[in-house]
Amino acid sequence: MPNKLPQGWVECELKNVFDTSSGGTPKRGNPAYYGGNIPWLKSGELNNGIVTEAEEYITEEGLKNSSAKLFPRGSLLIALYGATVGKLGILDFDSTTNQAICCIYQNKYYDRDFLFYYLLFKKEYLVNQGKGGAQPNISQEIIKALRIPVPPLNEQKRIVEKIEEEFGKIDEGVEKLKLAKEQIKLYRQSVLKSAFDGKLYKTTEWEEKTLEEIASKISDGSHNPPPKQTSGKVMISGQNIKNNKIIFDDFRFITEENFLREYKRTPIEANDILLTIVGSIGQSAVVPDDIKDFTLQRSVALIKPLINSYYLKYYLDAPKAQQYFKTKARGTAQKGVYLNTLKELKVIIPSEDEQKQIVKEIEKRFEVADEVERVIAENLEKAEQLKQSILKKAFEGRLVPQDPTDQPASELLAQIQTERNK
Repeated sequence: MPNKLPQGWVECELKNVFDTSSGGTPKRGNPAYYGGNIPWLKSGELNNGIVTEAEEYITEEGLKNSSAKLFPRGSLLIALYGATVGKLGILDFDSTTNQAICCIYQNKYYDRDFLFYYLLFKKEYLVNQGKGGAQPNISQEIIKALRIPVPPLNEQKRIVEKIEEEFGKIDEGVEKLKLAKEQIKLYRQSVLKSAFDGKLYKTTEWEEKTLEEIASKISDGSHNPPPKQTSGKVMISGQNIKNNKIIFDDFRFITEENFLREYKRTPIEANDILLTIVGSIGQSAVVPDDIKDFTLQRSVALIKPLINSYYLKYYLDAPKAQQYFKTKARGTAQKGVYLNTLKELKVIIPSEDEQKQIVKEIEKRFEVADEVERVIAENLEKAEQLKQSILKKAFEGRLVPQDPTDQPASELLAQIQTERNK
């Protein structure tokens, strides 16, 4: 809230205008409570917009035997717990929710969408009010105690209309930026395809060999799940290979004894290639010179190339190899590529000098793509900042002109209180 309210506005706590409630969860162990025809939302389904469908449904019996409540279409929802705290949704259908969602019922004297945008504006403030644990949690009491602006009702509607007009322009630009981002991905794949079709650089005849023939070692990581312990030596999995890098985040620890045994089987050195072969198959990274001591889970393969590491890494990223991984992957719950299948991958081999030149040509083009991606990311961030700037102007009374003929907000608030007292 601004220090000084715009002329004709008042403010009060949210509970003085709106009724609120939270949901509940029927006992998971009772199958009679689930699979009915009553929508049941979780906080992760809130999308900062109109909620049009639910992932799960409960029965009348589940509704009656839990603290879940049926909230009416048009209600405003806000997430209270965890990673989604502060996220909003507007119901497009009657629905129940779990207890991690607070429902704010509509009030005909206060524009629901005006409140929606105000809560969007105050999200950071609300998250900072969260207490407890690694993730913030807010309560209904925090929502109820939030001080909200009360402009004249007609002014609320004009502000919402202007916000949506300005946001529409921004969203149109954001969609174009996202499209450009996708086109950069396609451009990278086009560069890689051209590189190994001989269109970027080729001076001699190339030969074809299997991956096994051009590597001194191809192995996967440990097949034994690492114990849950908080210290020791690092063991990474496929989720640690992202964006052509090894990300040392959210990994497991193993004992020194197990580490030495695994490292002896799969010794990891600079210029080795790591390739994900289970789950998100085909992600690769070259081990850097400043290598840390770590070992691998079975979802990652270790390849020790006898050719230029970066040439082979880009070959593994290229469409032909990626298609090979896709068609050869096997499994039900989680697909994977077997080592024997991986070893059979055909690789086109130019001379050593040509490998270096091809890597140089790829990286020259990728540098341009990186710069374009940086500009896109920068502009996407600016778009969010611009939205916050628009909301700030809106709730300082500077977005639309005031109309002296509007009913004063003080009278509106008194009317709201009279209705609520009834």
